[in-house]
Amino acid sequence: MTNRELDARVSQKDVPSLYDRLSGLYDLWGRLAESQARARAIELASIQDGESLLEVAVGTGLAFFEIAKRNPNGSNCGIDLSPGMLAKARSRMQRLGHESYSLSIGSAFELPVETSSVDLLVNSYMFDLIPFGDMDRILQEFRRVLRPSGRLILVNMTEAERAAARIYSWIYRLSPKAIGGCRGVRLADRLERIGFRVEIREYHQQFLFPSEVIRAWVS
Repeated sequence: MTNRELDARVSQKDVPSLYDRLSGLYDLWGRLAESQARARAIELASIQDGESLLEVAVGTGLAFFEIAKRNPNGSNCGIDLSPGMLAKARSRMQRLGHESYSLSIGSAFELPVETSSVDLLVNSYMFDLIPFGDMDRILQEFRRVLRPSGRLILVNMTEAERAAARIYSWIYRLSPKAIGGCRGVRLADRLERIGFRVEIREYHQQFLFPSEVIRAWVS
């Protein structure tokens, strides 16, 4: 079996409880394996103060804090399935210095925002949990809420491009929950089919963990 054949093996109904359990350790993992890709994503987001921003799968708020810090006069909305992760995010956001943000339980399959109302949508390390058969539905929902020429920033665990990074695929085959149910995916081609214009796709590897960072626009 190759990475391309690995589909999601953790049910979506089990994701909230899994990440509730992982919430206490997630910041450590984020610093070790995801911080470089996440920082690059925020750089590529090119946030302009006063925009309407949405982060889907906000987690413990590692990216959301930086997003809201750059947009004090705008609207910053973050959603996640996991109450435990959201509790960590709320605690982090108390240090922000302003309150132009909201955090709530929410699903990527049915975003709680109006059509064509979002300037920037950010989503990190979620599609690596999503079954291939459900990905287009979520991307169509992303496209629905973005304004014309709105931009999308995605960060995903991706397929390893260096041999050592394949260790995560081996672990996934043995025990998906051991790495949070995540496996490597590539979304650029799928985005183009849905109607996004992919401008940038980069590969990043940290702590042997392979990530892709994508900037795309509503075309």
